Amino acid sequence: MIMKTKSTKYLLLIYLSVLPILSFGQIKSIYYNVVSNELNNSNPIPSEEPFFVKGRLPVGIEMVKVSVNRAGKNENRAVFYEWKRAFDFEVSEYELFVSNPLRNNDRYDMEFFFYGRADEQQMEKVIGAIHRNLDAYIRANMEVKSSGIKTNHSDPVLLSQMNQIVNDGLQDYRHFLGRDFQGFSEVVRQKLDQKNRLKLRRARFNVLGRNREDNARAAYAEQYIQELIQLVQNESSQYLDKSLLALVDIRSISNYPTEKKPNALPLNFGYATIPIKRTLPSTEYLHGPYVGLSLPLGNRAFTKFLGNASFSTGIFLTNFESSQGDRISGELIGLPIYAGLGYKMFQVFRLNVGAVMLNFEESNSMGNSSTYIQPFAGISLEFNLWLGLKDRR
Repeated sequence: MIMKTKSTKYLLLIYLSVLPILSFGQIKSIYYNVVSNELNNSNPIPSEEPFFVKGRLPVGIEMVKVSVNRAGKNENRAVFYEWKRAFDFEVSEYELFVSNPLRNNDRYDMEFFFYGRADEQQMEKVIGAIHRNLDAYIRANMEVKSSGIKTNHSDPVLLSQMNQIVNDGLQDYRHFLGRDFQGFSEVVRQKLDQKNRLKLRRARFNVLGRNREDNARAAYAEQYIQELIQLVQNESSQYLDKSLLALVDIRSISNYPTEKKPNALPLNFGYATIPIKRTLPSTEYLHGPYVGLSLPLGNRAFTKFLGNASFSTGIFLTNFESSQGDRISGELIGLPIYAGLGYKMFQVFRLNVGAVMLNFEESNSMGNSSTYIQPFAGISLEFNLWLGLKDRR
């Protein structure tokens, strides 16, 4: 009964201690000044946690995109975040959510891309350029011979390169609905395949270098090429029609620092159970408080599972006694020492399982004792002991 009362007290203490801690932190916001190209008032930006980037919206801007990349890393590893004006609502600020945490005490490159809706003249220019490039590419890669129309590349390569022509032409543009160009359709692929079935035995010259009226079959080949050009131009126009945003400006910030987080040492205060039988007539369960340290196996901001998992070690705060009076204590320092693995839950609880070293002295053994390694399981509250308090922000 006394043991149960002690257990209840420890559990109640854990419950009361955790109540003020279980609260959700507010997500931080930083401000970008586009005029002075200044971020967060020249202070380091948040690390190891998501945050918002806010800024004043310039006139005529419909979309803002931000790229974030560790300084000195390949630009292909950059992560992009976007904000787009919702319908026609009047807003004066944009707000982007940077969901991937940045690393502690590191440096990052950031680029801000500002897009406005493309006007009619810009639309005509980009559509015309893409159409001309597609026309020139198809004509440069097709030749009429006596056996039919021959190409410099296979059909899959032709399709891939025509897709790239469209994407290259849109380098400074974005689709308003956020859709990427998905490539030319199955209809275009079938049209390319059709050339293999054309019979042009008497057409021994390139239709691009002679008068098309000199040979009816050559004129038919020219008709096929024109149909293919018209088809790819129509499909690209469907994507481009009245839905583009044009890049207006790019603002860059290089080698910008992140916050330096203070080092923390996780301390555990908990209550555990140790099953033991050995020389006892039946299995008994020892209960007691323990205190220890946890060393995380990873950074929780980037690897959730390993960040919550830990190697834990510490001591039990009391020795034990079996129901028949045997003394159970620690071997090295007079208190039981444990080691094991832990897993953090709900921000402040840590489950621990492992092994504890016990010195077992029977009541009638005349001072003789034995050392055993026994399993244990417990739950604890975890608190961070901050190291280097002068660096804490």
